[in-house]
Amino acid sequence: MQAKELKIADFTYHLPEEKIAQHPLKDRDKSKLLVYKNGEITASVFNKLPTILNENDCLIFNNTKVVHARILFQKESGARIEIMCLEPSIPNDAAICFKETETCQWIALVGNNKKWKEGILTKNFAINGTEISLVAERIKQHLDSYIIQFKWNGGFAFADVIYHAGLLPLPPYMNRDADTDDEVRYQTVYAEFEGSVAAPTAGLHFTKQVFEKLHQKKITTEFVTLHVGAGTFKPVKAENMSGHEMHEEHVIIDKILVQNICNCLEKKNRIITVGTTSLRTIESLYWFGVYLIANKNDWKNIHEMQVSQWQPYENENNQLNALQVLKAILEWMDLKKINQIHGTTQIMIAPPYQFKLVDALITNFHQPESTLILLVSAFIGEDWSDVYYFALNNNFRFLSYGDSSILFRK
Repeated sequence: MQAKELKIADFTYHLPEEKIAQHPLKDRDKSKLLVYKNGEITASVFNKLPTILNENDCLIFNNTKVVHARILFQKESGARIEIMCLEPSIPNDAAICFKETETCQWIALVGNNKKWKEGILTKNFAINGTEISLVAERIKQHLDSYIIQFKWNGGFAFADVIYHAGLLPLPPYMNRDADTDDEVRYQTVYAEFEGSVAAPTAGLHFTKQVFEKLHQKKITTEFVTLHVGAGTFKPVKAENMSGHEMHEEHVIIDKILVQNICNCLEKKNRIITVGTTSLRTIESLYWFGVYLIANKNDWKNIHEMQVSQWQPYENENNQLNALQVLKAILEWMDLKKINQIHGTTQIMIAPPYQFKLVDALITNFHQPESTLILLVSAFIGEDWSDVYYFALNNNFRFLSYGDSSILFRK
């Protein structure tokens, strides 16, 4: 069966509410770790991960950082309006946008929009003793969201403004506001580049101690940046996947990572992605390389990576050698004289997707009937349901603050 023909109802399981973790464990690396390898399922503890991996394995992490994307405004009438910042209105502009000191525009969801019929919204607060007035103006509608223009005084960067004015956006299934503990625990210890509205949760289990053990075992660690959008929580409402539109996410990949993945392929070292966001980024890299090979005569006009939802299933060159593909990317980067790839991916990974670069996946447990369940099914086949029911029957905690798993492809 083709990916477009899949019925989301075939990728479900019963998830009791009490299995959904509402708060993190006291210690990040004391979470449970399910190990799926060679068709067998066992239970371990996350801080033992280095003992499960091989020397010279390569772990790839997503170093995005969650921003205080929820900004609450209150009108004089008492109505509360919530602006949920999704991404800058200019693609690939997050780093620049966070440095702006007077104004910037964001694509945003607006809660209680019916109460905001016209005019501007104002929120007053302080940054280091300086009184700040943040003004929001709705510019125009953008699909199911809006373009919002922010203006503020004080000369502070927007990164400081949104941090002090906004709230950390916990997933909707937690049904609670973020507290002081979440400020630390809903970020990975290696979070660096601001831009996400949701954490790459597979990385929440890693600690300094776990990294030390990885390095002692000569396991390499690499990083990509994929800014996680609100679309990660978007439910699949269509009966067949052909009716579901995947959300687009912005990615940044360093040239040195592409080179290091080439080295892994040449030495036959395993590539292990930490989280579905890292996996989608790395697999998208392959499809970008396929596109470059097919359009080599037009390289001067190709400036960024763009991977569409169904590209892997419609491409006639889907059997190109992975090393050949990555070397084409490096050649293109040399031609463009760049050290980073910027772009977007909308990739849909579902059966019968054939993985090109990733050998194992570290991930949490996902919601029923979600695109992430489809991804796991593509990765380990029909055994995905055995993995999930093992986790349910052995008191694993689910979703963002839940326990972890490491899944090895057969």
